[in-house]
Order: sequence, then structure tokens, then C-alpha cells
Amino acid sequence: MYANGDSVAPGTFLNNLSPDLWPAGRSPVASLCDEGERLSVLAGFGVDGLEDDPELSAIAQFAAKLCGAPIALVSIVEDERQRFVAGMGLDAKETPRDQSFCAHAMLGAEVMVVEDATRHRAFRDNPLVTGEPHIRFYAGAPLISSEGAPIGALCIIDRQPRPDGIDDLQREGLQVLAMNVMRRLETQRQDRRSETAISTREDRLHAMIDSVPDIAWSAAPGPVFDTFNARWEAVTGGAHPRTVEEWRAFVHPEDWDASVAKFQASVASAEPFEDQWRMKQADGTWRWVLSRAVPSAPDPARAHWFGTITDIDDSYREAERQDILAKELAHRIKNIFAVIAGLITLRSKAKPEAKAFADELTETVYALGRAQDFVMPLRAEKGDSLRSLLDILTAPYGPGAERQVHVTGDTVKIGFRAATPMALIFHELATNSAKYGALSVSEGRIDVELESDDGTVRIAWKERGGPEVSEPDDSGFGSRLLQMSVQSQLNGAIEHTWERDGLRVVLTLPLASLAD
Repeated sequence: MYANGDSVAPGTFLNNLSPDLWPAGRSPVASLCDEGERLSVLAGFGVDGLEDDPELSAIAQFAAKLCGAPIALVSIVEDERQRFVAGMGLDAKETPRDQSFCAHAMLGAEVMVVEDATRHRAFRDNPLVTGEPHIRFYAGAPLISSEGAPIGALCIIDRQPRPDGIDDLQREGLQVLAMNVMRRLETQRQDRRSETAISTREDRLHAMIDSVPDIAWSAAPGPVFDTFNARWEAVTGGAHPRTVEEWRAFVHPEDWDASVAKFQASVASAEPFEDQWRMKQADGTWRWVLSRAVPSAPDPARAHWFGTITDIDDSYREAERQDILAKELAHRIKNIFAVIAGLITLRSKAKPEAKAFADELTETVYALGRAQDFVMPLRAEKGDSLRSLLDILTAPYGPGAERQVHVTGDTVKIGFRAATPMALIFHELATNSAKYGALSVSEGRIDVELESDDGTVRIAWKERGGPEVSEPDDSGFGSRLLQMSVQSQLNGAIEHTWERDGLRVVLTLPLASLAD
């Protein structure tokens, strides 16, 4: 039954981690007095961990002092014995179950008192009465679990009979002390349940970590590498390292110095680590891996580390192959641009009247080549910002301090697809300025300002110091090229303003179009 007297099914409270104590003066639940059910409940307390428990020992000593008894015991009644987990005045740690006074006391609601065991029909022939310890007086308060199962008693024993038994204060005191014994036992049971739950979760976590295809590891401050999942041994065939130096056997010699320096810098600053290096396999081969690690705390001295090692060898080698193809493609495209420029120059020699147009067309081809080199270089350098691209495209207009085009503002990323239309746009603007605007005179200047915000970039082209300009009567091919490049290819907008001191052009483009 519940503490309020309602009936209860066996095991109802077994999963309750914060049970109330069984109330004093209430009999145990009848169904839990069945030996099988009772022992099932008792097993959950982990009595082995309570031998000579300091708290229980202190309770037993106080019970002896309260009742003026030479012997006091916390007795747990098991299947075939009663076990004294704490007490005083008795050397024995257990006695057979069939000699137990406490096996009787635990079934009651109140303190069981035997004034003179030699005169008690149930106990006068008990070996504990007729022999050591020569029990004459016994008083035992039942120990009942939170779900109502009897598990033992807190008892005091005297070798002299006590016709007057114990007084009301002593009786009440034994009941209060018995409840404190149960509080300690219930705490023990809750701790065991918590430990079991934690152990179960840890086992599941380890099983999950062992099932992933990556190597996973953890390290204590130091770092001291203390835990690796099963994948480590499967991949490397060796014991896992405990120190940074022990990693040397698994990292390719050509990668070791740079990677270990990078990791040690991350450890010193408690910053996340990421690097790619070649890892030695169980068969002696080397494969590229991506190594990542994160600290548990911002303090380097206290941070634990958790890391993964992911095999990227296939993708890494495929990327290398793609890079080789891209460089070959870039080389071929650059040759095509050179051939086109050469053909234009060659053909224009026979037609002097077309020289100006041929020169302009050749410069356009060269601008496209410079844009191609920017996003698909043949050398190790590679650009990815709009400012860098504009610097390259406008470099012919004044070197160093004499530079006439100045690019300022935000750093905006630019991708391969956007580089070609941007090259056409700014080549067209620069060519027109060289003919009619600020770049047509040595004192002219162009300021290009980049400003990104809310998913768009605003590019302002401002000319000054050149001849007066005015809006043309009609739009030529160059204007149509600008409109097509901005609107059709980059999904943006372009606005021209012809002021007396120079042309103003504002481009508004989605950042996504530039990054594509």
C-alpha cells in the first residue's frame, strides 16, 4: 500500500528516485512480505556497500546510549542470514536467519519488545538465548522500504532481562532512529540507481561512438589523451597515444611539424583546432585525414579536449585531380585568349581604319584573361575578393603612387562565375573613362567604394578631375553590354549620373550572385 494506506503493486516504486519514507507505525505491505518480492526489493539497496557505514554506526551507538544497552545493531534480513551492517557491542557480523529476532520485528508496525527471552515462547530455545550472546532483552524497530517491503530492524540488546521494557521516549526514539537508518538506505539505493542509469547511458554512448566511421577521442588537461573509440585500433592497428609526442608514429613526417605546432597553439589558447594531414594505416599506407578538436572550457589549464579524425583521402585526391584539370583548363583558356588577341592584331594590320576598334577589342580580351587568372590561376596565388579583382583590372592605369584608380571599402567575396561579367563591366567603365573621362588626363582620379549590407553590395564608381561630361544622346554597344552583364548575369541594377566634374555609376548586386 502507499504511505496513506492505499494498496500498491509490487515494484511500483522501484523507479522512483525520490521516494518518501515509509511512515512509522504502519505495517509493511502484505504482498511485499512474500519472500521473493521482499528479496527483490532488498537487492536494490546494495547492502555490500554499507558494511560499517559511519552514519549507520553512529545511529546504532546513539540507540545504545538512548536505551542504556550494551548492544545495538542495524540488522538486514536476507534469505538465509541476518546481517549486521553496523553496530556496537557484538563481534559477530551475521547469524542464521532462523535465529533472527529481527526477522520477526520487521513484520510489525511498532517497536517489538521482548522483556525476557528465556520466558518468551518463540525465543527461549533460540541459540542466541541459550548461548552467546545470551540475549535476555530485545527491542527492535522495523526497517521498511519506501514501497512497504520489510528488510530488517534497528535493535538494542541486553544480557539482562528488563521487566519494565523501555519507556515511551526510548520507544519513540528507536522509531525516529529507524527512519534515519531507512533514509540512509534509501539514499544508497538512489545512488545505485543513478549510477546504473549513468552507466547505462555511458554504455549506450560508447556503443554509439564505436559505431561511427570516424575516430573519436578525448583528452584531459595537459593534454593527456585518455579515451579513443574502437575505430582507432581498427584503422591504425596500434595502441592509442597518451601524449602529443606519441602521435608522431601515426602522422606523416612531412606533415608532423606544421600540424603539431598548430595543435599546440590551439591548446595554449583553448581555441578550436582543424588541420589536414596524412595518417598511417594498419597496413602501413598513408591516407589523408581531417582532424578537428574543440576545448570544453576557455581556460587552457582546465580545458578538456574532444576530437575527431575523418578519412578524407578519396575526396582529397579527387580534389587534387580536379585542381590539375582546372589548371590545365585555365592554361588552355589563357592560350585561347592569346590566340584571339594575336588574330585580332594580325587581321587589323591589313585594315588601318579598324586599328582603334582592334586595339579596344584586344584590351577587352586581355581583361578577360586577367579575370581568368584571378579565379583560376596557374600559379599558387589565388584571389577571391572583389577588391583584389578590381585592383588587377585597373592596374594598367598608373603604377604605385601614380595610380589613378583607388578601390576602398568592404572585402566582398567573388566566385568563378561572377568574375567574367565583373571583368567586362569594369573594363568597359575604365575604357570609356580613358576615352572621355577622368582617365583621359593625367590628373584625373577614380574612386571605387564597396559597401556590403543586408545581402547586397553597393559599388560606387566616382570620376573626378577629368573633362566635363554629359549624358550621351543614345546608348551604344558598351552601355548595352553593361546592362546585360549587370542585370542578366548578376541579377543587379546599374545607375548612371553624368555630373559636370565626372561620371557617377552605382551598381547594386546581390552578394549571392557574386559568390556563385
